[in-house]
Amino acid sequence: MTDFAEKAARNLARVREKKPLVHNITNYVVMNSTANALLSMGASPVMAHAANEVEEMVAIAGALVLNIGTLNDDWVAGMLRAAGKAGAMGKPIVLDPVGAGATQLRTVSARALIAEATPAVIRGNASEVLALGEGAAGTKGVDAIHSVDAAAGAARTLAREIGTVLAITGPEDLVTDGRRTVRVQNGHPLMSMVTGTGCMATAVTGAFLAVDEDPLRAAATALAYFGLAGEVASGQASAPGSYAVSLIDALFTITPEKLRAGVRIKEDR
Repeated sequence: MTDFAEKAARNLARVREKKPLVHNITNYVVMNSTANALLSMGASPVMAHAANEVEEMVAIAGALVLNIGTLNDDWVAGMLRAAGKAGAMGKPIVLDPVGAGATQLRTVSARALIAEATPAVIRGNASEVLALGEGAAGTKGVDAIHSVDAAAGAARTLAREIGTVLAITGPEDLVTDGRRTVRVQNGHPLMSMVTGTGCMATAVTGAFLAVDEDPLRAAATALAYFGLAGEVASGQASAPGSYAVSLIDALFTITPEKLRAGVRIKEDR
């Protein structure tokens, strides 16, 4: 049995020690909040999306985060170039297929990025993850219309087919590589009331991937850390506006020791 609590504490300590550069090609809505989340946890964020610089940035980064929340043709081209470079260099990629299944552009772009270089982790809600398979899974804009449990079986199959770790977030998160499956039970309902918390979770996963060579372990411990931050923030704020600020503060104040004590990760048998 994996000691996820100990691994989570170690990963957070290593991020704060190494301060890995996390290269984000992400959407306009969340750039500031994801950069602040990475800074608060101890990582070093960079937001670079121009096609003529992304390969250079990938070369010096510890991980690449691709988020398709606000796409256009130029951004897709930059993402494909960055993914190709990361794949060639063996740099871990996290893909956040925001709104996959809602439009052809999002669904086709997400699948093209997976074909260009297999992500180490794909983090999304249940509907977005289901849309990456051959079946058409609709979404309500960028919100899920499927539950995590409803997507669990398909996620295991899809993870094996792609050769990746799928991290499906919801009231309880599910992380699987098709062989191993874990449930992350950290989190708070107010997280769903703040724009960009899913994107922040993806960026945090990128930071943990930069210091942990096991993608499933990196994703599960990153989501536990982010979820615990959501719990801590709820003790400081009871409404979405102040909660968003408290969430950033919690990412900063949680120590490896507090994370070790607060992790709730359960392995599926």
